[in-house]
Amino acid sequence: MNRVSAVAGGEFVSLAARAADLGVRLSGAQVALCERYAAELIERNTTVNLTAITELEDIAIKHFLDSFTACAVRVWTGRERVIDVGSGAGFPGVALRLAMPNIRLTCVESVGKKSRFLDEISALLGLADIEVRNERAETLAHATDRRAAYDVGTARAVGTIAACAEYLFPFLRVGGDAIVWKGKVDAELPAARKALASVGGEIASIVSTVQLGVADVLPGRNLVVMRKVRATPDRYPRASAEARRRPW
Repeated sequence: MNRVSAVAGGEFVSLAARAADLGVRLSGAQVALCERYAAELIERNTTVNLTAITELEDIAIKHFLDSFTACAVRVWTGRERVIDVGSGAGFPGVALRLAMPNIRLTCVESVGKKSRFLDEISALLGLADIEVRNERAETLAHATDRRAAYDVGTARAVGTIAACAEYLFPFLRVGGDAIVWKGKVDAELPAARKALASVGGEIASIVSTVQLGVADVLPGRNLVVMRKVRATPDRYPRASAEARRRPW
């Protein structure tokens, strides 16, 4: 870890500059936390498969900067309650918590080794207020205290737009936003609109990395922002077996 940290500075100075282009102002302390996170991720990834992205420059851009693009696609107060479904190694959820220290974050990750890493990296970085739930979103979303309890839901590399809408919308209050990271979106839009009609949402915007000015390092990326406009029926999200049998 020390060897990695010793060479990490350049990549993360550049990250701070590119993040500023998105309107994300990172202090020196925040950059240092991102750097430490990356070093620990690389170290842990040698024994536990957490990510396929293992070079510092790639982690800075393809994990952190990609996560920070969410800050530019909606108006944030910085105090939202956020739920990140399929958190993996912590992107976008923990990265957004580093960029916006006053959000209240719940990470949902069904894979035990990844949820343990999220607990451990949160403690290491002093982020004691992050909640990590090692369970499936389809189950947690039916808990009474979780329905309509969040302002923003995020999902990156989780599934189709339609599937992500079904996972996220039960957690959101009316007026809340779901943000989904995708490559090409056109082929998925008909199913997404069908799902949204059922779960109480609509597409608010589709924002490309070209529009955000970061397509040179994050080419072919889009963020789909969906807004909850009415209550989600209690039957959603469906159990995974039913969702596989009857995809949108």
